[in-house]
Amino acid sequence: MGTLEIEIMNAIWTMLEMDDNRNIAISDVMFFLQSNGCERAYTTIKTVMDRLVSKGILARYKNGRKFFYLSTVSRFEATMMSVQKVSNQFFNGNFSDMIKFIEQNCETFVMA
Repeated sequence: MGTLEIEIMNAIWTMLEMDDNRNIAISDVMFFLQSNGCERAYTTIKTVMDRLVSKGILARYKNGRKFFYLSTVSRFEATMMSVQKVSNQFFNGNFSDMIKFIEQNCETFVMA
């Protein structure tokens, strides 16, 4: 996932953690992102959320005249997929090598 996709998903997961029955609209995501210093146009948020629907990460449903979105993967599942992807891309899928790398470069990560 790209940076804005991750920001949107973190917003959705956080809102669902506060109320797991909440209907989440694009405007809700916009307000959440704005309150955290991320100013984006409505159309940008909508485009990215529709892309996440195409990827199967979000589901879209209609209630009345408005569309709402729901995550199809948990924050944990998305994190595990990302860790697996990094492991495959840089360490040939070897988690031990990846963990050694992180341990050896821990101070660099903290300073970044």
